[in-house]
Amino acid sequence: MATPKARKAKKARRATPKPKRGRGAKASSRAALVPEEARLTFGILQRHHADAHCELLHRSPFELIVATVLSAQSTDVMVNKVTPELFRRWPTARDLSQANPAEVEKVIGRLGFFRQKTKSIVGLSARLVDDHDGEVPRTLAELVKLPGVGRKTANVVLGVAFGAPEGVVVDTHVQRISQRLGFTRHTEPVEIEQDLMRLFERKDWDAIGHVLIFHGRRLCTARKPACAACPVSGRCPSAFNAEKVGRKPVRVRS
Repeated sequence: MATPKARKAKKARRATPKPKRGRGAKASSRAALVPEEARLTFGILQRHHADAHCELLHRSPFELIVATVLSAQSTDVMVNKVTPELFRRWPTARDLSQANPAEVEKVIGRLGFFRQKTKSIVGLSARLVDDHDGEVPRTLAELVKLPGVGRKTANVVLGVAFGAPEGVVVDTHVQRISQRLGFTRHTEPVEIEQDLMRLFERKDWDAIGHVLIFHGRRLCTARKPACAACPVSGRCPSAFNAEKVGRKPVRVRS
């Protein structure tokens, strides 16, 4: 028969909460950083990638919005190969709105989804002419009404062309790096953007996208992140295990 002291010790063990396991424990280990910690980490990355910028070649807001629409599912390098000829032949929104779609397709045919992209850039050019006198609007609400323009494209234009972003650009690199650095627990772009907007000041919203994109291309790649060379590996909760974080699950073929 257990002594009173033994019964008391057993009761105390039952009252002690056990560590959480499974999904709850995993989520808590990847909890988003407080703003001060996140900003310190970002500051280090910003100094490391001091040359971070939008790599889509453009000379005007119109060229930028068209190039950004073309960059969906295509690299900036490939887009930069087709836009010089595109803008040589159709330099303004009015010109492109009147273009023969078949001719536009020939110019951008090296890009993925070039037929849909042709429809988008000709359509958005027509909308610019009809609704905005050929000029690119300066608000998110107006931009996302244009064919082929979503929130990400709109924020690229607002930040790069006008210096007035209304949010943070979240592409695949930003999506992945934000999760690895602990800036967010979410996996969807809209929720990640909201987390980044809460963590960082508005003046940094444009730079965040460029810096994280450069970091994702140069060091923190999807398959083989170079943690040993990373300037923030000592602050990163995913360091030396990052390839398992922020990537889409592998689809199993049936």
